[in-house]
Amino acid sequence: MLKPLLKGLVAVLAVAFIGLQFVRPAKTNPPVNPAQTLQAHARLTAEVETIFNRACRDCHSNETDWPWYSQIAPVSWLVADDVRVGRRQLNLSEWGKYNARQAEQKLEEICAVVQAGAMPPRTYTTIHSQAKLSAADVQTICAWSAATRQRLTEQAKQQ
Repeated sequence: MLKPLLKGLVAVLAVAFIGLQFVRPAKTNPPVNPAQTLQAHARLTAEVETIFNRACRDCHSNETDWPWYSQIAPVSWLVADDVRVGRRQLNLSEWGKYNARQAEQKLEEICAVVQAGAMPPRTYTTIHSQAKLSAADVQTICAWSAATRQRLTEQAKQQ
């Protein structure tokens, strides 16, 4: 009696899983205008750019590499939502859209979240171990962030 019930449950779950694959989230990479990127608006050292590409770009730019598991529901929904939220919080591809005050705030937040260990999130680094930030990476990001904020402050005073 239990085996037919278990087989029926497995069949229902398999059909539901297959059905979920037809509910696809939007996984887009909007066009990148090179004149709007962080690279165009801030002096990025090669080291900082490497760290950002390794640990931040997938969720915080319009150049997301959508991994194979982002094609399978329900994980696809979580990944797409993480990217959507990440881009809304900070988008390195659209840095030029931030005014000076917003840019300074973003730079301060970048340092704060990496110092707190909140970025990149553990859910990301568990699968992408290369994205883990070392203490040296955090120090490099924060030093760059402070220097860039200082430069913005000086530019604002000159205007």
